[in-house]
Amino acid sequence: MMRWSARGRLTAMYGGMFVAIGLVLLLVNYLLVLGMLPSTTAVAAQRVDSDLMPTTPIPGKQVIITKLDDYRTSTVSTIVWTSLVALIIAGVIATVAAWYMAGRVLRPVHSITATARRLGAENLNRRINMDGPDDELKELANTFDTMLDRLATAFDSQTRFVANASHELRTPLAVQRTLVEVAMADPAATPELRRLGQHLLLTNERSERLIEGLLVLARSDRGLPGRVLVELDKLVETVLVGCIGLADEHNVTVTKVIKPRTVAGDPVLLERLVTNLMHNAIRYNRPGGSVSVSVGGSPALRVVNTGPVVPTAELAGLFEPFRRLERTATGGGSGLGLSIVRSVVKAHDGSIAAGAPRAGGLDIRVDLPLAYTAVTPSRMIPAST
Repeated sequence: MMRWSARGRLTAMYGGMFVAIGLVLLLVNYLLVLGMLPSTTAVAAQRVDSDLMPTTPIPGKQVIITKLDDYRTSTVSTIVWTSLVALIIAGVIATVAAWYMAGRVLRPVHSITATARRLGAENLNRRINMDGPDDELKELANTFDTMLDRLATAFDSQTRFVANASHELRTPLAVQRTLVEVAMADPAATPELRRLGQHLLLTNERSERLIEGLLVLARSDRGLPGRVLVELDKLVETVLVGCIGLADEHNVTVTKVIKPRTVAGDPVLLERLVTNLMHNAIRYNRPGGSVSVSVGGSPALRVVNTGPVVPTAELAGLFEPFRRLERTATGGGSGLGLSIVRSVVKAHDGSIAAGAPRAGGLDIRVDLPLAYTAVTPSRMIPAST
């Protein structure tokens, strides 16, 4: 079914109203002209009685009536057809004018729509700021701007709360870890105490990872204040070197296809993105499994691993915070790894997609915009808005 735009509907409505009014005027004009024309019988009778002799045959009157009827019909027909042609021409002009006026009337709505589409967590400072008379459209735009002010305030407050809370929680966790390590280092500590200490250290480490993840997530959600040119291929090589121990621990083979690729962004966040993908691919794999890493044009980064089969219906939820599959629920993760990856990708104006191979595992592809600006890696590039 064809979907009409608001501009098309307004044009059809205005054009239809014009044609309907024109038809009414045409009917009124027809009736007025028809009423103004004199009766052919009366005219013929008056003309015959005044101009002809009484001895004139009656059939002459019928000839005059026929000619007058023909003239009357021709006059009415001419008026109707010329009026119809004029109405069609005027209708076309009115439709074009209605299309133009509808576009002008709906232009503020398009501005509101475009602003809403460009909005994101990193650029909630955009506003419509519509100029013009104080009509309904300006009131709508002002209401939209006021709503954005409230949203920006609430989002900034939430982000600051997460960051501040995460910072505040780091100190007591560090103190707890130190106390547990000191207690375990005591020569008089019993085996039960040491086992308890090991369990507390693991719990403490998991809490620290959770808090660190919240900090990174809060930072990436705020957007990028500035960007530098980052050699993604070298960054991935560095991360892979750091993952050798983890891969050996889980008996996972890592293969790579690295091509030069430069992107504009935050190197710390990009390193966390690659690290999270690699840790996820190695930890949630099978013994003797593999991880394939490639860097190139499109996608910029691709990580494919083996492992249990992932239901297609659960792919969308993988990038939600604290959402874990059944296969990862007991893996010791915090449930923030892939949500951080998605947030970092979004902050860099990129996109991420996940696929589920039939043999099992995940196929994650990350697309990042190319860095066209030829600057040195140390020079800051303003973030896109």
